Amino acid sequence: MAAFERGDYATALKELRPLAEQGVAPAQFQLGNMYRLEKGVPKDDAEALKWYRKAAERGHAMAQFNLGYMYAIGRGVPQNDAETAKWYRKAAERGLAVAQYNLGVMYTNGTGVPENSAETVKWYRKAAEQGFAQAQNNLGVMYANSYGVPEDYVKAYMWWSLARTQGYKDAARGLDVVKERMTPADISKAQELAIEMWKKYYN
Repeated sequence: MAAFERGDYATALKELRPLAEQGVAPAQFQLGNMYRLEKGVPKDDAEALKWYRKAAERGHAMAQFNLGYMYAIGRGVPQNDAETAKWYRKAAERGLAVAQYNLGVMYTNGTGVPENSAETVKWYRKAAEQGFAQAQNNLGVMYANSYGVPEDYVKAYMWWSLARTQGYKDAARGLDVVKERMTPADISKAQELAIEMWKKYYN
């Protein structure tokens, strides 16, 4: 695997393939990456899919996510929203923030799963608490607009503040709007909550 990280793909292929064939999930995942990204082997979505699936079935979260993504865009397989949701969920349940966020988006839009604002909030929150800025921003939107949660400008401000701290530009616009609807005491409370959340999850 070190050879892959160094960009020595010929050596990486020699190292990874025997491990992958023995069922080592991280090796299967990296071999899938090599075929998907054309690293030392011809680009081959079918081979990438094969190795991602093997790793995914062994519980490798990023392989589960990548497999879901390939179903999402119809790469190497027919596009299938239900399969996308299935694999994103598996990765999300293993704690992968990007999968949690994407699953939240699917529940927002009713893509591959029934539209469900409570599930959207659940998965956005899990990703947001890991510091995923897009999820933090979207939670801010939900609290500001009472979508799936009661309207709460303090919580909206808190989540937008955390997202803005990470450079997410849309969050700054949300803050500008919501501040106009808050008292100075509300803003102070929201700032305190944001600091507490930052210390809890990011320190």
